[in-house]
Amino acid sequence: MTETQDTQIQEKVALLKQLEEANREVQKYRQQFLKKEQEAEAYRQKLEMVDFIQQYLTQIRERRVVPDVQPGFMRPLLPSSAPYESEDWSSIMKDVENIILPGVVHWQSPHMHAYFPALTSWPSLLGDMLADAINCLGFTWASSPACTELEMCVLDWLCKALGLPDHYLHHHPQSSGGGILQSTVSECTLVALLAARKDRILQMKSECTHADTDESVLNSRLIAYASDQAHSSVEKAGLITLVKIRFLETDEAFSLRGETLQHAIEEDRRRGFVPVMLCATLGSTGVCSFDRLDELGPVCEREGLWLHVDAAYAGSALLCPELRYFLNGIEFADSFVFNPSKWMMVHFDCTAFWVKNKMKLQQTFTVDPLYLRHENSDATDFMHWQISLSRRFRSLKLWFVMRSFGLKNLQDHIRHSVEMAKLFESLVRNDTNFQIPAQRHLGLVVFCLRAGNGATQELLRKLTKSGQMFLIPAAIGNKLIIRFAVTSQFTSAPDIQRDWSLIRQTAREVLRSCALTRQPSVISDESCEENEDELSRMRLEPMIDERLVRQGQRRATRSLSCSAELPPARAERTPLQRDAPLEQIPERPEHRAQKRLLKFHSVPSLSQVWAQCGMQQLYQPFRRGWVTSRASCFNCFPLETSPLPTK
Repeated sequence: MTETQDTQIQEKVALLKQLEEANREVQKYRQQFLKKEQEAEAYRQKLEMVDFIQQYLTQIRERRVVPDVQPGFMRPLLPSSAPYESEDWSSIMKDVENIILPGVVHWQSPHMHAYFPALTSWPSLLGDMLADAINCLGFTWASSPACTELEMCVLDWLCKALGLPDHYLHHHPQSSGGGILQSTVSECTLVALLAARKDRILQMKSECTHADTDESVLNSRLIAYASDQAHSSVEKAGLITLVKIRFLETDEAFSLRGETLQHAIEEDRRRGFVPVMLCATLGSTGVCSFDRLDELGPVCEREGLWLHVDAAYAGSALLCPELRYFLNGIEFADSFVFNPSKWMMVHFDCTAFWVKNKMKLQQTFTVDPLYLRHENSDATDFMHWQISLSRRFRSLKLWFVMRSFGLKNLQDHIRHSVEMAKLFESLVRNDTNFQIPAQRHLGLVVFCLRAGNGATQELLRKLTKSGQMFLIPAAIGNKLIIRFAVTSQFTSAPDIQRDWSLIRQTAREVLRSCALTRQPSVISDESCEENEDELSRMRLEPMIDERLVRQGQRRATRSLSCSAELPPARAERTPLQRDAPLEQIPERPEHRAQKRLLKFHSVPSLSQVWAQCGMQQLYQPFRRGWVTSRASCFNCFPLETSPLPTK
């Protein structure tokens, strides 16, 4: 090989190296470009989602409140398995609009009047967005100090803003209690019952007579109380803990009184039971009634009961000093819970729970494995205050809301909702076709047609079918009622006027149809034929919750752990009892106790099957004479009193 050829080869090798280096630079710049392009796309997607949410909330009035879909509607619209390759963002958002939103109940709509508020706001959304990005698991102080510290500070803010006692504060020299954010009020009721149960069992075991007794045996003697207006979560807590739950009769204002509780405690002690807790309700689901804490508190303190206060909806109203009229006696409460996620524009989940003595929670839930221990053992570890271990950074969104709005604007928001409810109440009272059978409290109005249950049922059915608003039923004694709750911060006076006009117009149509059935001689044969199908359907159409009538024909099982006694036998049902439409059910209660029963019907009760849960009870079983059947709203058909045979 000549010198010239060797030089040419070296030049070619050098050129190849340069090309490879240039190619690497190109790939490097290409990757950087793609990365920037992906970042730009991600940023565009974020902006698009923010714009979508903004448009959704500002134009929510235009959407149908109740979706016109049937169970299983979504399955044919989605693939049978997840995509293998990534999909385009635009196609995902297109399916959100075309598949997801048509099946959504729009809870933020000003025409959403069912249940209670479940509000959100921009500060809440952004606070939770930050919490999701941080994504810490604050089970101990060491796992995320800021998560624990902020929660303690914000719960103290909220405690003071609501006018609650100082013994609920984390940072107070005379306080041994504090607050925590949980997921739901139902969870907090269970936590309170578990803590009360543990504390009472420890007290019993400290006595010489029970020192060696198994805890399951002691647990079988415990009994807790609630009013017949209490939420179903109390019953569920009894099912989980195997603590007997006794639901006590309320007065004419649907309030539980101290005398009733005292009588029940004395009766149960004579039967050998050990009273352990009372769950008092401030703002019941059916008519927003309030138990009398000023009477119940002294009884609980004297008798040694844990007093737990459930103010899930009404608690937010305590932000306004003039609305604290139902808070007298709160100083006796061992625990207090309410949902900022209902009325405070903090989106779900966010439940504030305070206890007077945090040591009673810790002695119930403390499990201390080596891998969860840390140097700051004196710090608050919220894992010892709850059932679960991990917990979200919920306090960020609450902190954002309280700082962004301030207490003044939050108070104005609550007051506005109450004024809208007052406006609707005035409209109903001025129409002679309607009546309001229970006093309005806060943002909830209940009403019905004077024509009876059948007409009220048909009115509700037509309004729901229209999709223009969402209402749900409840019952006072044997009277079917419709609940109208002001739920949205967007609700204005024109919205209330619009909804009332729709209710009033629909009611006229229903009453006109009712009149046709009452005066058949005035109607021609041709008219009768035209209206026959409609009238027949109106008479026999089942309730939105079909169990509403059947609940009056059975005694609902109220907590299967509550008694070892089988329920009384049921009388043979006549065809009327089996198939009677609501309009044939007498509205006047036959007994005084029946008049006071009220049950919210968004959740059907258990079927009439008596099951034995847990261990066989060792002590004297309950008797039917004093057990309140909260779910029996149409108690027109009394049951036999003789018990079924037992083994």
